[in-house]
Amino acid sequence: MARKPTLHPSLKPFLAQVSTAEMALGDIRNGDHVFVGTGCAAPRGLVQALEQMRNPPADVEMLHFFTVNAFDHDADGHSTTRFRHRSFFVGQDMRAAVKQGLVDYVPMSVARVPEMVALGRIPVDVALVQVSTPDAFGYVSLGVSVDIIPAAIARARLVIAEVNPAMPRSMGDSTLHISRIHHLVPVYTPVTEFQRLPLQTDDVQRIARYIAGIIDDGSTLQIGLGHVAHEALQYLTDRKDLGVHSDLISDAILPLLQNGNLTGARKTSKPFKIVASLALGSRALYDLIDGNPLFSFEPMDAVCNPATIAAQYKMVAIAQAFSIDLTGQVCIDQFAGEFYSGIGSQGEFMRGASRSPGGKPIVCMTSTTEDGTQSRIRPALLLGESATIARTDVHYVVTEFGIAYLFGKSIRERATALIELAHPQFRPELFAQAQALGYLSGDQTLQNLRAYPVEEEITITLKDGRSVMLRPALSSDAQGIRDLFHHLSEADVYTRFFRHVRGLSNAEVQRLCNVNYENEVAFVATAGTREESLIVGQSCYFINPTVNLADTAFMVHPDWQGCGLGTALQNCMVQHAKKRGLRGFVADVLPGNTRMLRLARNGPPSVQIERTEDSVHLTQLF
Repeated sequence: MARKPTLHPSLKPFLAQVSTAEMALGDIRNGDHVFVGTGCAAPRGLVQALEQMRNPPADVEMLHFFTVNAFDHDADGHSTTRFRHRSFFVGQDMRAAVKQGLVDYVPMSVARVPEMVALGRIPVDVALVQVSTPDAFGYVSLGVSVDIIPAAIARARLVIAEVNPAMPRSMGDSTLHISRIHHLVPVYTPVTEFQRLPLQTDDVQRIARYIAGIIDDGSTLQIGLGHVAHEALQYLTDRKDLGVHSDLISDAILPLLQNGNLTGARKTSKPFKIVASLALGSRALYDLIDGNPLFSFEPMDAVCNPATIAAQYKMVAIAQAFSIDLTGQVCIDQFAGEFYSGIGSQGEFMRGASRSPGGKPIVCMTSTTEDGTQSRIRPALLLGESATIARTDVHYVVTEFGIAYLFGKSIRERATALIELAHPQFRPELFAQAQALGYLSGDQTLQNLRAYPVEEEITITLKDGRSVMLRPALSSDAQGIRDLFHHLSEADVYTRFFRHVRGLSNAEVQRLCNVNYENEVAFVATAGTREESLIVGQSCYFINPTVNLADTAFMVHPDWQGCGLGTALQNCMVQHAKKRGLRGFVADVLPGNTRMLRLARNGPPSVQIERTEDSVHLTQLF
């Protein structure tokens, strides 16, 4: 027979409050609304004891954000809970119960729940929580989950706490005096650990690398509950002075801490602190949190205060979506009519990051469902899918096929950019549907059916010290190329087009960026951030398969001429063409186009020049 554990010494001064689970739960009344603590700090012993009561109270509703391994399932995967539930998140514990009609899912920001609880609009009569042992002053810690627990405790008539020596004492606004707890139920079990299985699929890792690629030194990170965001952190080990201000933290931060990347030195609010509301992770993370002033655990409404988020320097918020429509509406809590996950506090972080100096709100997802049969990028959200992030709040969207920036863009520009993020097999259908909906004009064509090669993006420093990014052109670059054209002088326009041109038609501008990358290739040079990028140069080549040579053409903004940008674009195209096995480039230029002639002489060593009265024919052999 197992020995009964000895009462923890810290509880001896509070013997009057110490109770068994069965005795404590006996004070729950019929019709009570019972709050259950969150995540890995869910009081599993109390929940199990309540579920197993011989005569449980009637009409009890259990209320929670989300729990981990707190509720049982039978051999067929059905939930065995005896109660109804009201939940703000549909995790693994509740998914079967939702299908069984036992759960009311509440689609609201969890950051607003404390306010609703305080007002009594979300009733809480009893709070079941798990805490640390008390310190010398009688204070326990809420440990790895603070989130909405303080609000529930403040409102509850009855507070029952599992007191667990294994629960770490988190620092910050996470303490509770033992006098506010009515029943103390000692438990001696490990705190639930949450193991994220690495998602090693090529698509997920590509998305994770893309996300990491747009995160700058000094950024403050919100990680959220999505798996892809946590995968992205492994690619940040070359960044400096990252910070964390997040609803949730996980083991993904440990390598960044060990490597010295995560210092919080540039944070605006609480620099040098990791601010979070709950932790889902391993014992290694919990041990690091225990008594560590590096961490500041705070209630969810404080962490998710939009003003605090917006004030953070370079705030990055990452939301994982189930689907997005061509106008930018995002669904993050439903798929195929079923509820998955929840809204969490993603709205506050997306809006806060959008107002942060240098902030980046990022929506990520694989381009197709797991079985590859459906595109997650849709003409319109389906029946059974809701717009949980408004298109007005969407900035970055990332799939395994690239990165799009939508904020401030028109419906046409959004649809064009999102189609390029879709899986190639779905692009023609999406393109046709976008035209049918009037999002795209009838004279626009779909040329590019390949994955965007982010690895071909390069940032270079020009002779005058300015930096530009050289990258493959996208059909969504049309307006930027048109703007570049209108900055050219009349002489530049004439030497580029061999005629006086006042403007570019949609077909003409698409010819410069909407290319198939088979026999047509185009690059652009951009200055500034992705959010405010300016196209300052454009180059393209068109292959003649008969001779295996390609015709070339260039445009360079007048303010960027004479600093080596034309040479950089030419070198970029030469390297690309060599990999394709081309013999060389050809171009016809006007005799007075000295810049183009000089560019040709600075290119491949073998240059043939044939002059006529009206033009100069250049042949550059690799």
